[in-house]
Amino acid sequence: MKILVINGVNLNMLGIREKNLYGDRDYRALLRFIRAEAKKRKLFVRCFQSNSEGDIVTAIQKAYRKFDGIIINAGAYTHTSIAILDALKAVNIPTAEVHLTDIYAREEFRHLSYISLAAEKTICGKGFAGYADAMDFLLANCRV
Repeated sequence: MKILVINGVNLNMLGIREKNLYGDRDYRALLRFIRAEAKKRKLFVRCFQSNSEGDIVTAIQKAYRKFDGIIINAGAYTHTSIAILDALKAVNIPTAEVHLTDIYAREEFRHLSYISLAAEKTICGKGFAGYADAMDFLLANCRV
């Protein structure tokens, strides 16, 4: 199974930004975690990160007929991007949405997730482990 992992805006700042929320592990640690968990599950993963909404949309579009599932943490674009939502709907690839923190326990503006309108599963507040849960969900629910 081939999974595209998309990390959006400011995820590259892990370990620097708001350590009280996101901890002190950096983005490279997240990538190592994702790759190790994928290897345990015999998954092929490609990781992509961008702070640009258009680049994220393009990555989703390019995934069409190339990937069996998408794991996406769009960062703040979760709450603002109809373009990312439309791209996910267009490619119709099984998608799991991941957030390191519990967006529903934070500021009210974070409670709206456009991504969840296309995702089959939303996983919040589990830190890095949320990505492993998303892999398990896609393994159990994707048709290859």
